[in-house]
Formats: sequence, structure tokens, C-alpha cells
Amino acid sequence: MKLPLNVSVFSSLACSTRNPTLRRFMVPLLFVVLAAVAVGAQKKGDLQLRVVRGTVLDKDENPAPTAIVYLKNVKSQAVKTYIAGDKGQYRFSGLDPNVDYEIHAEQKDLMSSVRTVSSFDSRSDIDMPLKLTKKKPTR
Repeated sequence: MKLPLNVSVFSSLACSTRNPTLRRFMVPLLFVVLAAVAVGAQKKGDLQLRVVRGTVLDKDENPAPTAIVYLKNVKSQAVKTYIAGDKGQYRFSGLDPNVDYEIHAEQKDLMSSVRTVSSFDSRSDIDMPLKLTKKKPTR
């Protein structure tokens, strides 16, 4: 089934581009839209994600393999975990630089202090050692 073609719509569009008053507003408007898109793309490219890495150490300063490191997004309350490697190392990547995070480690009955990764800290690669010194609170 063929739909009827409304010729008047197409002819009015064709005439509107010939209208000098309309053209006078369309060109600057198009320029502003394109400039906004370009600036938005540049800002998105400028957003550099962060990495938080470090080593989990026991109270004698030895690496603590298999310790669990908890990273909490303070804004969304989402928690990521990482099991420390053989040398106690951990790494969280792809972190939003505009969000604060809380990080701590636990192993058996010990835990580290809760430390904060601040959005005001401009470093993109943060080294944060975590020392297991406190007894975990009982639940």
C-alpha cells in the first residue's frame, strides 16, 4: 500500500532554506550546536580514570597474601573486593576521579584502618599500603 506524499510539507521546507531571516538564525544555531558537541567530546576525553594499588602488610611488615581488600564507593555505597596476590599486592582500576572511596583490608581476625581516597586528590595512580593492625569488630 502506497502512502500519499504530502508535497506541501516538502515545498515549505525547500522554501524555508531560501528564507534569509531563517537562514540568519540557522547558521549560528548550527555553529553553536557543533561547538557544544566538540567541547563535550573533548571533556569526555579529558576524564582520566584512576588506579589505586598497594600492598597489604601484616603487623610485622610482611606481605599478607590472600588478604581481602574492600573498596567502597562513598557515593553509591557499591563495594568491590580484591584478593591480594602472593606478595600482598592489590589493584583497583577504572575508578571515577570525581568520587570518594573508602578502602581497607581484612585477613583472619585482623583488619587495617579504613583509609579514604579523596576526589580532591588529583593523582591518577595512587599507591596506598594497608597494614593489618586492628582486631576485626565482632558482629
